[in-house]
Amino acid sequence: MENFGSVKRCKVERLLLLLLNVIFVFPLFGQDFELVQIPKPESASYPFAQVEPSIAIHPKCPKKMIAGTVMNDYYYSKNGGKTWKSSSLKTKYGVNGDPVVHIDQKGRYYYFHLSNPPSGNWIDRIVCDYSDKIKGVWNTTATKPDPPKAQDKHWVAECPKSGNLYLTWTQFDKYESKAPEDSSRIMFSKSIDRGETWSEPIVISSLNGDCLDGDNTVEGAVPAVNNKGELFVVWTGPHGIRLNVSLDQGETWLDKELKIVDHVGGWTFDIPGISRCNGLPILKVDNSQGKNNGRLYVNWADQRNGDENVDIFCVYSDDNGESWSDVIKVNQDSSRNHQFFTWMDVDQSNGNLYFVFYDRRHYSDNQTDVYLAYSENGMKSINDLKISKSPFLPNEGIFFGDYINIAAVKGTIRPIWMRMDERQVSLWTALIDEKDLMK
Repeated sequence: MENFGSVKRCKVERLLLLLLNVIFVFPLFGQDFELVQIPKPESASYPFAQVEPSIAIHPKCPKKMIAGTVMNDYYYSKNGGKTWKSSSLKTKYGVNGDPVVHIDQKGRYYYFHLSNPPSGNWIDRIVCDYSDKIKGVWNTTATKPDPPKAQDKHWVAECPKSGNLYLTWTQFDKYESKAPEDSSRIMFSKSIDRGETWSEPIVISSLNGDCLDGDNTVEGAVPAVNNKGELFVVWTGPHGIRLNVSLDQGETWLDKELKIVDHVGGWTFDIPGISRCNGLPILKVDNSQGKNNGRLYVNWADQRNGDENVDIFCVYSDDNGESWSDVIKVNQDSSRNHQFFTWMDVDQSNGNLYFVFYDRRHYSDNQTDVYLAYSENGMKSINDLKISKSPFLPNEGIFFGDYINIAAVKGTIRPIWMRMDERQVSLWTALIDEKDLMK
C-alpha cells in the first residue's frame, strides 16, 4: 500500500506540474491578454463605423492614449486603454475618413483626416484638428487646396529634434479618372508651429501613377524622421516600393526616389470576405539608444508566395536607404493561408518592433484571427502569437476599411483592430505590456 500511495502521489505531482506549466505557458498564445471593446459614439450608426482605426500613446504618459475611426469618430483613455470615452468630430472643412491620430512630444493631440467641405471640392485638402486637451477641444487647420485635384491617404511624422510635423499623401488629378492624361503623385507639407499652419504642398515623387486608386496608383506615403532630423518617406505603386529622402527638413529632396523592393502582385489583392484589401507599406525608424539606432524598417504585405497566400514582410536599412536587407517574412507560420492588413511600430525606449495583422493560418474558410508579431533584436528573430480570443467571419458586403494600427511606447503596446460578427463591426484593443512578451 505504501508503494501504491507513493506512485499515486507521484502521478498527482506530475499532473499538478503539468497544469502549472500550462498556466505559465498559456500566455504565449495570447489568451492571457485582456481585450477591451472600444465603445461606439451614439452618432456612428452606419454599418462600417469603427473601421480604419488609428491609435497613439502619449510619449511621456503612456496611460493616456487616443484613437480615431471612420468616418469622424474620436476616442480617448486615461487609464492605459482599460476604459474609453468616444465622440464624433465636426469641422468647418468636413470630415471624410482616413483618420490618423498623433500625440506630440509636448502633449498636443492631433486628428488628421480627409475633407468634405460645404463649399469647395470633396477631399480637396488634408485637415489637421489639434487640441491641448485629451477630451478633444479642437482647432482646425488644413493644407492648401489645389482644385480640382483630390488629396487622399495621408500619414504624419514628428521630428524628434525640432518638433516639426511632416505630412505626406497622394494627390489625384481626378479621383478614379481613366483618362491617360490624369495621374497621381506624392505630396509633402510641414508645420513648424505644431499644426497651426502648413507649408505650401510640394511634389516629392518623380514617377507618377494613374488615378484609379489601385496597383498603378502611387499611394501609401508614410514619413519617418530620425534623431538627426533626416526625413524619409516610403510609398508604393507601379514602380515598386520607393523611398525619398530630405536632409534639410523637407526643403529639398532626391531628384529620383530610391527603389526598395518590388511589390509582388501589386499593392491591392483579393481576400475572400473582405470588400477590398491592400498591402501598402509602413515606414518606421529606430530612434532608441540601442545598437540599431537610425535603422529604417519597411513593413508591407504582398503575393510573392502566391495570390492565395498573402504574407507580411519587412526589410531594414542601416545606411539611410542606400541598401536593404533581404526580405524577411513576419508571420511565422508555414500555412498557405492569408495574412493581411499589417501595421508596425518601434518602441523608441528600446528599439523593439511590434506588428499587428489579420491571420487565417488555422482555417480553410474565411475565419480570421488577429496576431501580434515582435522582435527584440532588430529582426534577427521574430515571435508571433494570436491575441484575439476567437476568430471572426467578415462579410464582403460591409466595408471593412483599409488598415488597422498599433502603437508602442515605453513597454506599453496597444494594437487596435476591428472585427465583424453577424455583419456588425466592433473595435478592439489588447492590453499588452512588454514584460509579458519578453519573459
